[in-house]
Amino acid sequence: MSVKQLFIFVSLLLSISSCVNKTEQQAMESGQDIYFAQSTFDYGEILEGSDGLYTISFKNIGDKAIVINRVRSSCGCTVPSWPKAPLEPGAKGEIEVKYNTGLTGSFMKSVYVYSSAENSPVKLTIRGKVLPREKSAEKSLTELSE
Repeated sequence: MSVKQLFIFVSLLLSISSCVNKTEQQAMESGQDIYFAQSTFDYGEILEGSDGLYTISFKNIGDKAIVINRVRSSCGCTVPSWPKAPLEPGAKGEIEVKYNTGLTGSFMKSVYVYSSAENSPVKLTIRGKVLPREKSAEKSLTELSE
C-alpha cells in the first residue's frame, strides 16, 4: 500500500468515525450530564391500532442528581411519560413515548427532554410507518351488500 493510499484510508476512517454517535466517554468529555446512546429511534413498520409504546433509555453521567422537568413532543399524537424522581449519578432511567397508531402512514416526530442537566434540552427523534390493517373478508362482504 502506498503512502497516498494509506493517507486516503486513514482519512476515510476518521471521517466515518466522526459520523458515529458519541460514546458515553465522549459525552462525558464534552460536558453532557444526561446521556442517550442514540438520538433517533425507529419503530419500523407497525400495524394500525397496535401498541405504539417505545421505551428510550438514558443515563446520568454527571456528578450530581438530575431532575427531568418535562418532556415535550412536537405533536399531540405522541405522548411521553418520564420519571419524576431525581436520578442520581450513574443511575439509568427510561422515558416512554406512545405514538397514536390510529394514524396510518410514515411519521417522524421530535421529543424534547428538559432537565437540570447541563446539556438540556435534548432533542430526540422517533420515526416509523403505521401500516393500515387489512379489512377482514367478512367486513368487506358486508360493505358490498349494503
